Amino acid sequence: MLITTHRDIGAAIRERRKLLGLDQAELASRVGVSRQWLIQVENGKAGAGIGLLLRLLNALDLKFTLDTGKATTSETTLSQHDPSAVLDRVRKGGKPS
Repeated sequence: MLITTHRDIGAAIRERRKLLGLDQAELASRVGVSRQWLIQVENGKAGAGIGLLLRLLNALDLKFTLDTGKATTSETTLSQHDPSAVLDRVRKGGKPS
């Protein structure tokens, strides 16, 4: 999933939490934050502390990666940017690319 806004981060977190079968209270407890804070993050509220956000991503076993957006090899294919292909790879235990 390409993340370009704080709302995208919130949507990705909500999606992953649900995929893992966690409710907001359980995830908030694991991360050490309030359920209200998690609700705000999932709703895309700007200003969430980066340290807490990184702890949240870690609790969901999500990795935060930055890249230049430029293809670095000729091996980059359209399927790497196809959301369905990315989800299929993640569901099979692979990296989202």
